Amino acid sequence: MAHTITLIPGDGIGPEVSSAVVRIIEASGAEVEWETKYAGAQALEKFGSTLPDDLLESIVRNKVALKGPITTPVGKGFTSVNVGLRKTLDLYANLRPVRALPNVPCRYPELDLVVVRENTEDLYSGLEHVVVPGVVESLKIITEKASTRIARYAFEFSRREGRGKVTAVHKANIMKLSDGLFLDCFRNVSRDYPEIEADDKIVDNACMQLVMRPEQFDVMLLENLYGDIVSDLCAGLVGGLGLVPGANIGERGAVFEAVHGSAPDIAGQNVANPTALLQSGVLMLRHLGEREAAERVERAMLKVYREGKVRTRDVGGTARTNEFARAVVEAME
Repeated sequence: MAHTITLIPGDGIGPEVSSAVVRIIEASGAEVEWETKYAGAQALEKFGSTLPDDLLESIVRNKVALKGPITTPVGKGFTSVNVGLRKTLDLYANLRPVRALPNVPCRYPELDLVVVRENTEDLYSGLEHVVVPGVVESLKIITEKASTRIARYAFEFSRREGRGKVTAVHKANIMKLSDGLFLDCFRNVSRDYPEIEADDKIVDNACMQLVMRPEQFDVMLLENLYGDIVSDLCAGLVGGLGLVPGANIGERGAVFEAVHGSAPDIAGQNVANPTALLQSGVLMLRHLGEREAAERVERAMLKVYREGKVRTRDVGGTARTNEFARAVVEAME
């Protein structure tokens, strides 16, 4: 069965890493067709909107998109395209697997955990206003609906992928109503999955435990803001954002993306590492039911890293973007 995928190349290094990943996925044996669309500054210039209707309609129609990094201006300009996509399409579940790669120096070479982050509410929604000059109020909204939905997603994912434990991360000792509701919903949902261990940790303790003994975690379930922070912390344990995948999943579709920045300082130089987007592509193939193709790509990528002959410069090598992609394709043959 052929799959039509909305491809959002992004900007900065986005087009380069996207091109490399498209090449690898096309060599995996999965039947895919690409529908290229634009977002961010490129779309604003061409269509007058950072999220054109044409792009959104494509994702809803195809149910899946692969997105390269897109620049978000700091302190001015347009708002985050990533946040806009999540809100507009109700992509409520953010999935961030974190696993160490062979021959990449890191503190925890055996680490293998998954961060599941609620994507639609909490302080991260940016609902804030000036009460009086010099006083700003931000609203933290937690709902039973969203908390139950993300908890169920975490347990369903764990059951499907053979994960044995889900840990809810919260601050219910202080925010007894908001984080307390999130924790109550987690505990209620956990009763439907007796084969999966369920526990919880206060967020500050969870961060300390991640630094000291991260192997105790399997799947971590977090509210939006905690999840944003902790997922990057976890990425740092295995070498950084350039190596880990990301996905935003909802009922109307799913967007698989590199979670690192657009790195305009190296754009166009063919030196960027496409691993993060490639691993997101593996997640996407599994989501589409193309598990055999996903395994083929993943095995080839791990083989290239294990052999250590073809490395991009961010992981100590000299290989260019297209050379890394060629090595992964050859490892599949």
